[in-house]
Amino acid sequence: MSLPATMRHVDFPAHGGPEVMSLIKGPLPSPRTGEILVKVAAAGVNRPDVAQRQGAYPPPKDASPILGLEIAGEIVALGDGVTDFQIGDQVCALANGGGYAEYCSVPATQALPYPKGYDAVKAAALPETFFTVWANLFQMAGLTEGETVLIHGGSSGIGTTAIQLARAFGATVYATAGSAEKCAACMDLGAARAINYKAEDFVEIVREETGGKGVDVVLDMIGAAYFERNLQVLAKDGCLSIIAFLGGSTVEKANLSPIMVKRLTVTGSTMRPRSQEEKRAIRDDLMTQVWPRLERGDLAPVIHSVLPFESVVEAHRLMESSAHIGKIVLKLG
Repeated sequence: MSLPATMRHVDFPAHGGPEVMSLIKGPLPSPRTGEILVKVAAAGVNRPDVAQRQGAYPPPKDASPILGLEIAGEIVALGDGVTDFQIGDQVCALANGGGYAEYCSVPATQALPYPKGYDAVKAAALPETFFTVWANLFQMAGLTEGETVLIHGGSSGIGTTAIQLARAFGATVYATAGSAEKCAACMDLGAARAINYKAEDFVEIVREETGGKGVDVVLDMIGAAYFERNLQVLAKDGCLSIIAFLGGSTVEKANLSPIMVKRLTVTGSTMRPRSQEEKRAIRDDLMTQVWPRLERGDLAPVIHSVLPFESVVEAHRLMESSAHIGKIVLKLG
């Protein structure tokens, strides 16, 4: 297959608002050992992309400086040592960077085939949120059948994924969201109770719903603003899993005694700095545990907007507005 020498990609010469981004031409990446080169048909938009553009989330040293952490498209070249895929395969992948481009090189160990019946847009809405939720909610927090979980930001891409996965694996789900419309969406996805955090106290509601016990797991993307209340809402031997800091990363004052009294675990992680081996383990779990459920229609990505590649500035403005429910996807071509 003859490949072009250049490609369009999103550039941001300085950190700042969405308007700093523009499309420019640059060289195609070359797949390194163990990597695949994908002609990108669709790319997901995520909070870490916004943070990187703002200067708060620098890419790892060996990663592409181009924005974009999840893609879907067709494999057009293979790096040395790749045996699991062939040229022409349609895959979605968790990228270490470089997704906002017509071509993206990603480790083959972070790629999965499209679920049967999926197109590029639906497939591109999967990797970042499903990798993140599986790693934090199931691998680290150990959520299991019969347990209870509180998911903050239930109408976000992460939240809509977490609600569905937790329900699919037999957990009872409570979720917070910021409007009646968003709470209704959480309920439609399987939450037993959706809590409008602008009008209700989630600690009080969860205690009522659980008969005073609290929940086994809290999946939190707010951080400091919710830290103490998250400890209050957990049951004995519960786990607080922190995946973002939309409400700040510094806790000025908090009562930590619940950690000892209730034997709580507090954990957190980011996906991008994880090793290829760690990401491969997550990928393998998704392939065996989650992909069959996607193919059966037991769960599916919630997609709010599909915008043309040229509308990346609008996509970021939408992400920053938090007016969306579910994922925002850029479509190329």
